[in-house]
Amino acid sequence: MADTTAAYDSITRASLEEKASTKWSTYPGKIGAFVAEMDYGVAEPIRQVLKDLDARDLYGYPPADIVTALREATAGFYAQRYGWNIAADHVDTISDVLSGLGAVLDVFAPAGGKVILPTPAYMPFMTLPGMHDREIVEVPLHRNDAAGRWDFDFAALDAAMATGGPDGTSGGVLIMCNPHNPIGKVYSREEMEQIAAIVAKHGGRVFSDEIHAPLVYDGAEHVPYATINADTAAHTITATSHSKSFNTPGLKCAQILFSNDEDLALWQKKCVFTSHGASNPGIMAGTAAYTKGLDWLAATKDYLQGNRDLVAQRLSEELPEVVYIKPSGTYLGWIDCSALGIDGNVQEYFLEHAGIAFTDGELCGAVGAKHVRLNQGLPRPILNELLDRFIASAKEALGK
Repeated sequence: MADTTAAYDSITRASLEEKASTKWSTYPGKIGAFVAEMDYGVAEPIRQVLKDLDARDLYGYPPADIVTALREATAGFYAQRYGWNIAADHVDTISDVLSGLGAVLDVFAPAGGKVILPTPAYMPFMTLPGMHDREIVEVPLHRNDAAGRWDFDFAALDAAMATGGPDGTSGGVLIMCNPHNPIGKVYSREEMEQIAAIVAKHGGRVFSDEIHAPLVYDGAEHVPYATINADTAAHTITATSHSKSFNTPGLKCAQILFSNDEDLALWQKKCVFTSHGASNPGIMAGTAAYTKGLDWLAATKDYLQGNRDLVAQRLSEELPEVVYIKPSGTYLGWIDCSALGIDGNVQEYFLEHAGIAFTDGELCGAVGAKHVRLNQGLPRPILNELLDRFIASAKEALGK
């Protein structure tokens, strides 16, 4: 871990700006802390497999062997880490989680049904359902400051699903994001059992986004929603990827997991072209990540946990006016700036006054007003610089 800390700490803003990824080129001269990618590069086995791709000249359509290898690697990763012994032939490839959600809405859910979305939510979840002619029903989570956690509103979910189907009938598609982007909540088995009972009662479906599952911190445990009981296996389609936890979003590859034979058969009949959306580099990188990148993942997760703890400590000690509940997973943080008295949009305020590019909380649902999402996947010296700027600008807004 010491070597990882030193290596990550040594990454400079100049080097990141020179690479010019979206995170560091969208807002020139600002600290990029919005789009969800880390600044730490990738595990060496991923670099090596991309060299192997070039050596094999694999620039055509993917051969069956690399797709099979990724399916087996994904199944093995889920079995080892989460105890889900899913068959490799129940795993397929997609370009990204959002393409999986689009297919689920088009193929697996009745036309005219609604999408039930716990908020604050990952920004595209607020817009993609409308592109598929689906109305969104927001179910806000409740912040429990005394307990330092987020509580799910089961009654609101029950009410939403009671009229979530076509023409106001029961049903709908619940998007489960676990760990939850942007708040970092990791759902307990008990919470998911209650959710499952409500979904089953109303004959609904669940799209389980588990893209951040490998990034769960000490004291929390990721349990795949589809494994809770027979009901969840029947009504769930799961999507995941190596893109966030192994820092490969530009390689365009995710995995979709089927927990019942009927869904798999329908997928194979209706979604052939969706399953061909993954790229060769992404497919091969996924196999390398899930089989040979685990040491890198462990060290990187430890570093991210240190970043999370740093943010919590500094905000608590130096800016108690804002509210930041420690995320149990992801490298994202959710900050309530409503007590700062900033007129207008807080993301724009900090972009202008602090030179920090956060994600605008308003993009995450109605409950996101006066909030920002912080990408904590920064080198720690840059994260400290960000906190210095944020705290100073916030105190200026407070008149301190």
